[in-house]
Amino acid sequence: MIDITHKSNTLRVATAQAVVKVSTPDTIAAIKNNTVPKGDVFAMSKAAGLLGVKKTPELLPDCHPMPIEYTGIEYSIDGLEITVSVTIKTIYKTGVEVEAMHGASIVALNMYDMLKPIDKGIEIHHIKLLEKKGGKSSYPTADVSHLKAGIVVCSDSISAGNGKDTSGQIIQERILNFGLAQADVQIIPDDFEKIQSTVTALVQTYNVIILTGGTGLSSRDVTPEAIIPLLDKRLIGAEETLRRYGQERMPYAMLSRSVVGTIGRCLVLALPGSSKGVAESLDAVFPALFHSFKVLDGERHL
Repeated sequence: MIDITHKSNTLRVATAQAVVKVSTPDTIAAIKNNTVPKGDVFAMSKAAGLLGVKKTPELLPDCHPMPIEYTGIEYSIDGLEITVSVTIKTIYKTGVEVEAMHGASIVALNMYDMLKPIDKGIEIHHIKLLEKKGGKSSYPTADVSHLKAGIVVCSDSISAGNGKDTSGQIIQERILNFGLAQADVQIIPDDFEKIQSTVTALVQTYNVIILTGGTGLSSRDVTPEAIIPLLDKRLIGAEETLRRYGQERMPYAMLSRSVVGTIGRCLVLALPGSSKGVAESLDAVFPALFHSFKVLDGERHL
């Protein structure tokens, strides 16, 4: 199975169908009148479909086990065709379209099994996905090709030449992969005035400013204290997301002092200094955080 540990839970919905075609109106009448020898076709096939949905990851090796929080199975009759519709919902990291299609196919197969003693001409058609919601398709990445990012590494040791920057490089690579026009890195010491003056200058040129380092608990960790007075608005939800995402991965994330906010139309983030911490922070809020520019520009409101 592919690695989905970096993803966040979102509402996922999928609807799939299968069409069961019988060969005679007498079969439809038997289903409606509940005179099929094997029992109530719709009720028993629905039960089979529910089991099929739950068994999907046991039968298809690349499907992740997941909590199925809703399964709806409906039938519609049009002439000699019975359309089976299966809708599944979950709040998880990956979609449920395969589960929906598997459920629809199992419903159809059970109907076939129950009806074959009275109808030898049954056919199953059109097992397909009708709709899915959630994930990348429902929340596409905003156009960021016009944005420029300024990346600031706050570190006494690295600025003095006693270490090598990795976090700034990680941010630069990730940000450019999202399609931004430019991402520049600079290194400064853990100094309150220097941090403030650097950010104040960068706001004039860049749309996104990402600082890494100086968010710990030592006396020299002053990045949040320097940044917060400069912000016009705090994005508390983004800060909560950073901490929640980190806490799901390691217990010390509760000590995070990451900050997210805006200065005018510039997005500013103060993230941890460790390469792992900064990578996880980027996974937690991007690319969704780029939606803030649509809000700032008045194109869409949350």
